[in-house]
Amino acid sequence: MVGRHSRTRLFSSPAGIAATAAVGVALAVGGTVGAVSLTSGEAAPQPTVADVPVSAPTTAATPPASPSPSASVPPSPSPSPTVTASPKATRSQAASRSRPRTAAPKPAPTTKKPTPTRNVVDSGSCGASFYDEGQLTANGESFDPSAMTAAHKTLPFDTMVRVTNPANGKSVTVRINDRGPFIDGRCLDLSRAAFAAIASVDVGALTVRYEVLG
Repeated sequence: MVGRHSRTRLFSSPAGIAATAAVGVALAVGGTVGAVSLTSGEAAPQPTVADVPVSAPTTAATPPASPSPSASVPPSPSPSPTVTASPKATRSQAASRSRPRTAAPKPAPTTKKPTPTRNVVDSGSCGASFYDEGQLTANGESFDPSAMTAAHKTLPFDTMVRVTNPANGKSVTVRINDRGPFIDGRCLDLSRAAFAAIASVDVGALTVRYEVLG
């Protein structure tokens, strides 16, 4: 009875009441702080995967594995050669479509050299024949039946003579490089080609008009 009375007296004193109030305030403050801490801990946002930058993984280049020296590979047969088309030619210069075009210069007219005119120093009519065989002419040339040449008894070598067939008006100019003919009534012996230029070789001989050109 004494102890229980003393305890009642202790808490009923002003000091006990103040102590009790202090404990209550402390408990109230502590509970508020704890609640605030819990509330702030729950509201803290958690980092998401999108917010964290992810760097691309780098792969180190691995060197190719060296072939084993012990493994022997039989040589493969060489393929037969194939025919490849030759490369097409390509233009090495740029197109000139955008460049201004200039007119090509006209070629200057070529003037033909006038053929020197020869004067007729002698003329006449006589019989003419042809020949197509022979090795050398009288001036030492090799006889050529296709050349425009002729034989005369007295005219100097290299004299030019125009021979005309009066029957058809055809004429040919020959160069004297041989002697002949040695038949009466004939003064010229033409090569086969020269005779064929004014008449048929089937004729054999005909009367011609000659003009000695100086």
